Amino acid sequence: MTRVLVDLLFVTGRKGGMESYVRELYPRLGALRPEFEFIGLASTELVDTGAPWFPGELVASGRSGEDRISWARGELLDVSRHATRLGADLVHAPANLGPVRSGTPVVLTVHDLLPFRHPEFVPGPYSPVLRWMIRGAARASRRLLTVSESTADDLVALLGIDRERIDVVPLAGGASADDGGIPARAARSDDLVLAIGNRMPHKNFVAILEAVALLPADRRPRVVVTGSHDDDPLAPEVRRLGLEDRVELAGWVAPDELERLYADAALFAFPTRFEGFGLPLIEAMARGVPVVASDLPVLREVGGDAARWFDPDDAAALARAIDELLADPAERERMSRAGLERSARFSWARTAHGTLASFERAIAG
Repeated sequence: MTRVLVDLLFVTGRKGGMESYVRELYPRLGALRPEFEFIGLASTELVDTGAPWFPGELVASGRSGEDRISWARGELLDVSRHATRLGADLVHAPANLGPVRSGTPVVLTVHDLLPFRHPEFVPGPYSPVLRWMIRGAARASRRLLTVSESTADDLVALLGIDRERIDVVPLAGGASADDGGIPARAARSDDLVLAIGNRMPHKNFVAILEAVALLPADRRPRVVVTGSHDDDPLAPEVRRLGLEDRVELAGWVAPDELERLYADAALFAFPTRFEGFGLPLIEAMARGVPVVASDLPVLREVGGDAARWFDPDDAAALARAIDELLADPAERERMSRAGLERSARFSWARTAHGTLASFERAIAG
């Protein structure tokens, strides 16, 4: 039996796309390889809530994934030690960070290299520490999984990783995307613009607010922005722009509420300045929501011709895109169909198969 230790120190219920990744991936890995024994090294938060999606037992690390210092110490001190103690054949570190030394082969998933490409977007003093940890984990790993060709190129250019050690395995847009996409709802709102994500500076949600403020008052859409856990840093901007009656800062919403918002949305806006893949884009497309998104190479790689693209530093361009699409139901319907077709190219089943192939290459040595 092959024993795989999965580094789940980061999972707290508050980490967005990286948690979506393991929640969608691991049930499928368990089904594909019932002969594998998966053991999850769990944060204190995950131990408290449990993980019905994980196909194996959880081992308590005693480390909090919300405490950055505790999490970092766990990566540096605990993962390889537990792998040795448990007799693991492989470690999977699915969230950018992992052990910088390990006697057990490691597969590291690198979602993006934000601290290298845009250190100005990483808060406080964390950027140099993250660069050191990511570089060390990447060099210590036998195989590296990445979610896009753009991130693979960054690993080669910025960290000097041999391209032969990298496996590109894209993500997908939702559980039902494996069946060809989630059908669009027949009747959507005509004026709801949805945006989803954390409040890291590169997410650039202020651009949506500024774009809406540029529109005539009688053509301003309703906007819902989810993803903040505490006092929302966008709230002062909403007040400054006088958009209290048009913008709802919905905070962190439950999955069923998020699905309701997807079903109601006329448009999905994604004004980010940097991504490693762009999971929200493909999630929206898989639900039939027309997407307006930043014109970044990685998002073009994912979204193809199915989105309306704009310069993330040009609020007026975003305003025009929103205004034109809200006034054109036929174009929104065309984009909805195009998005469903595009998202069908991505599936969590393919992600699982590609991940297992990387695991097997690492074990084979």
